[in-house]
Amino acid sequence: MFMESQDRFKRMLVPFDVEKIAVLRANGIGDLMFALPALAALRKSYPNAEIVLLAKRWHAEFFKDRPGPVDRVIPIPTYPGVGALEHLSDDRPDLDEFFAAMVRERFDLALQMHGGGRYSNPFVRRLGARLTAGLRSPDAVALDRWIPYVYFQPEIIRYLETVSLVGATPLGLEPKVEVTDRDVAESEAAVPPDGRPIVVLHPGATDGRRRWSPARFGAIGSALAEQGFRVVVSGSCEEDHVIQGVLQNMGFPGEGMSRLSLGGLAGLLSRAKLVVSNDSGPLHLAHAVGAATVGIYWCGNVVTAGPITRMRHRPAISWRLNCPSCGRNMIEDNCDHHDSFVDDVSVAEVRDHCLDLLRGALDTVLAD
Repeated sequence: MFMESQDRFKRMLVPFDVEKIAVLRANGIGDLMFALPALAALRKSYPNAEIVLLAKRWHAEFFKDRPGPVDRVIPIPTYPGVGALEHLSDDRPDLDEFFAAMVRERFDLALQMHGGGRYSNPFVRRLGARLTAGLRSPDAVALDRWIPYVYFQPEIIRYLETVSLVGATPLGLEPKVEVTDRDVAESEAAVPPDGRPIVVLHPGATDGRRRWSPARFGAIGSALAEQGFRVVVSGSCEEDHVIQGVLQNMGFPGEGMSRLSLGGLAGLLSRAKLVVSNDSGPLHLAHAVGAATVGIYWCGNVVTAGPITRMRHRPAISWRLNCPSCGRNMIEDNCDHHDSFVDDVSVAEVRDHCLDLLRGALDTVLAD
């Protein structure tokens, strides 16, 4: 009876058969993780429809041969405000060709899950779908159906609310990424198993304001290595200097790892007993592959990007509101400085979260 009422509700919202759904989400790793529960809800509600993610080339590589809600990825061209700088022109032959191809796809639904919509709503309107839906900030054009974009909302809930506009109901609130044998094999080639439980530290972040210092990560690495855990410090090739900064601040040996693909990183994180990270894509990927996490967050970001549950995930939160350089209040205004807003978080707080989450694993290490 409940399933029948759900189907009637969906039919009222979308009074035609849905064979193909486009979803615009062309941003970073963490952004993708936040959208996964919404994509899973679409899959549950439209099991026979093809779900096409309009995204970046790395999304296509990541989803290749990976079980999940996405059937196909179409990389989008550079478009102003959607994965590219706003000043680029949207009047270009390559864009005309792309949107002509999208119209030929004959999408039934097109969903904008890429932000407030100032740039992304015009993009979605050009896809030629039978019905468009998504987010709308005050400066954005309307789609057929929309909900207001309000910054301070948990991202996962934001996108679940978005897909509810087309009758999709949640399957769950936690992002989930299927880890493949290829992912694990790549990670084991880089970090061969040696019997010790792994803890991954990820000290990088795209914004310097979200970075806890290498010295503090090093102190956590030392505390956990002393207890018998194998400490692996991850990052991109561009973050090698940050990785080395952490290792140099450890009093015990650790390992740096910056040569894994995104899939290989997923494999490594899935093998970890714990991941300690700044608020960054790898932290949210760790959550999605089932690792326990301690995340270091600025208070404003924990509202939108913080974990919903606490059994396996702990946020360590900085409540600093004023820029360390100019004193400007970041809730009320913004500035161009990139000094850390999270170095106020103490090593003791993060260590206590780690030991609490690792207690079962720690008992095993000590017994060995």
